[in-house]
Amino acid sequence: MVETANPEDYSTQSRKKRLEDCEYLKARIDGSVARITLNRPEHNLLNEPMLRELADSIDIIGQKDEIKLIVLDSACKIFCGGIEVGEYTSQRVFQMLDAFHSAFAGILETAKPVVCVVNGPAIGGGAELAAFGDMVIATPKARFAQPEISIGVFPPLASTILPYLVGPKKALELVLTGEPVTAERALEMGLVNRLVPEAELGRTVDDLIARITGHSGPVLTMAKKAILSGMGLSLKDGLKQSMNIFLNELYRLEDSQEGLHALVEKRKPNWKNR
Repeated sequence: MVETANPEDYSTQSRKKRLEDCEYLKARIDGSVARITLNRPEHNLLNEPMLRELADSIDIIGQKDEIKLIVLDSACKIFCGGIEVGEYTSQRVFQMLDAFHSAFAGILETAKPVVCVVNGPAIGGGAELAAFGDMVIATPKARFAQPEISIGVFPPLASTILPYLVGPKKALELVLTGEPVTAERALEMGLVNRLVPEAELGRTVDDLIARITGHSGPVLTMAKKAILSGMGLSLKDGLKQSMNIFLNELYRLEDSQEGLHALVEKRKPNWKNR
């Protein structure tokens, strides 16, 4: 019988204190943008240490008020090939799943918008990484697949989030067949926001970064909160939740008042990011 550990044994492990300490990621801050680059050649296979680095990096970035946006991309030709096979052993699966959940919960719960840049295959856990991004920019080199069914398991996170993104029938198709979809098909399904030629990828990402970071950081945070916190609620309850954030949180910000004053005075807002 394999002994399983308490989740707290792993969540309280020594955590990365600096972005520079990462071994499997390149994490850096450029002004108001944090860039996290998956960097485990050749396929960016996810193992427990890499997932914990991802969770720690997002946690560190999420505490920095000056950061407005997180960009997640890859240094390899493959965006992410999913979970390393060795992590599925009965001795390793508990720790791996705990790290997996921590990383994805970090992406979902961080106040910063997350843009995923996919310029290659995103398979299994890699496809789930892209799905959890707030926006996805892809090139025709991208493809997305949840092949877990072929090895006798199902993707728990994809099974939860895909119905929200593409609807239950398409989610069932993706999970039950395990077949990959092209970048073009992913765009049609709603898995991808923008599909651009590879030669235009850098400019498109830079333009989107400039567009988003030109807005107030706290207002971006509240807009993301209003959208995601309404998921799963009835329309009536979702409206109530959004209005509560708007009236009781947004209007306490200096930037919301500055934006209104700038509109009346016909000038560009001078954001204080508070």
